[in-house]
Amino acid sequence: MRKLTTTVSVGLLALCFTGSIQAQTNMPSDATVASAARDDDRYRIGFQDVLEVRVYKHADLSQRVSVNPNGTISLFRLDKPIVAVCKSETELEREIAAAYKAKFIRNPEVVVNVAEQRSQSIGVSGAVVKPEYFFVKRRFHLLEMLAMAGGPNKESGTRVIVSRKGSTSNCKQFDDPDQEISVYSFKLRDVQEGKKTFWMQPGDLVSVLESDIVYVYGNVNEQGAYNIRESITLTQALVTAKGLKSAAKKDKIRILRQKGDGEEREEFVFDLNQIDKGKIADPILQPNDIVAVSEDKAKAILFSFGKAITNAVPNAALRFP
Repeated sequence: MRKLTTTVSVGLLALCFTGSIQAQTNMPSDATVASAARDDDRYRIGFQDVLEVRVYKHADLSQRVSVNPNGTISLFRLDKPIVAVCKSETELEREIAAAYKAKFIRNPEVVVNVAEQRSQSIGVSGAVVKPEYFFVKRRFHLLEMLAMAGGPNKESGTRVIVSRKGSTSNCKQFDDPDQEISVYSFKLRDVQEGKKTFWMQPGDLVSVLESDIVYVYGNVNEQGAYNIRESITLTQALVTAKGLKSAAKKDKIRILRQKGDGEEREEFVFDLNQIDKGKIADPILQPNDIVAVSEDKAKAILFSFGKAITNAVPNAALRFP
């Protein structure tokens, strides 16, 4: 019996000591942290959304209300409007309950539901089956958004781009024309295979790019512009161009690659003999690369290549320095 009494006493002492530490350090409990995390993940109310507000045992206070252009809602028997924009349903429930409690209801129970989402959406465009704007109430990742749009269509290439306005917070800098746009680029296959997971935010725009193009020019049997929907190496591109002509210099295969967003290109030279022997890696081409099987200098390659491609593909829209 004495041991039991001692154990209980120690347990109570530990509980009091723990409570004292939490009170002194003002640390949030695990439940509070978890609740805050859930609120952060939930849909954030936006301008012009339509809300259903219900007050338990007070049917006369229940109403359907639209969020005003200034981000507030006006409720029955409350003198002041309540800010709704950028809050989750749970956060707004707490604020409305506090307002009614301060006025006349002892323990109000409030439920808020977003009946119509008219403010925040995610757009999916480009080479997908059903390009559309989607209104979502929970967190979606990129793969789910692609699935909602029916997935990539037969014209899709290898890349998907996500454009995002402003900061990582959905509710900062609303309607700020100067806010920056962040662009995220992914390989489509990595997203489809789950190697890359990217969580979407309201206002994001997803674009599945059409098939990429690489150009093969010079001493090959069939020069031209080639659409690619998968990663392609230098030797694969040469095979696509029906191989090299007899006069081709296998030790001086050039790749001209665009630098940044400008028209300037940088040059890489590869020895196909070394690639065939496995002594150096077979380089993977990037969209808009020019493979030049020629001894010409870079400027001459670009000039001659432009004439050749224009003749072979009259409709190709190309720009060269």
